[in-house]
Amino acid sequence: MNRCEWVTDDPLYIKYHDEEWGKPVRDDQTLFEFLLLETFQAGLSWLTILKKRENFRKAFDDFDYQKIAQYSSEKHEQLLQNSGIIRNKLKIKSATTNAQAFISIQQEFGSFSKYIWAFVDGQPVINHFKSIKEVPASTPLSDKISKDLKKRGFKFVGSTIVYAHMQATGMVNDHIIGCLAR
Repeated sequence: MNRCEWVTDDPLYIKYHDEEWGKPVRDDQTLFEFLLLETFQAGLSWLTILKKRENFRKAFDDFDYQKIAQYSSEKHEQLLQNSGIIRNKLKIKSATTNAQAFISIQQEFGSFSKYIWAFVDGQPVINHFKSIKEVPASTPLSDKISKDLKKRGFKFVGSTIVYAHMQATGMVNDHIIGCLAR
């Protein structure tokens, strides 16, 4: 079976690629989960994050952004001691900041999904790359979204992180031509 070139033989990676990556997500809870995970992924491999995903789920209250928005400095310290997640003080603090900004967007637009999907007019951008080498790390659109998220108070949402989020949540379909998940 042909898959995108970045997929290793790790069963977790294969399952993620085949069942999640590039599939449109319009549920706010799942969009926040991916946003949180992508911010922690900065500078690391996605496989590292996938392997710790369930630990993140437990540590961050099932990615409940309402709860995360209320995290105290004591909770942040507790998370810093959790060896099952990425223990980066700035990334942990950004989870709370981003949850608060996420809720603000929901209040303004009715949902985060409406806000984020408006950047692509509600429809996935379907690219036609023949090789993973053609897939960009960022685009002018991810630059624009990154800038807007930062303006709204989000942290760790550079253009590359935003583009990875767009790929993960199906706002863009970057499965290469010939991939079984295309």
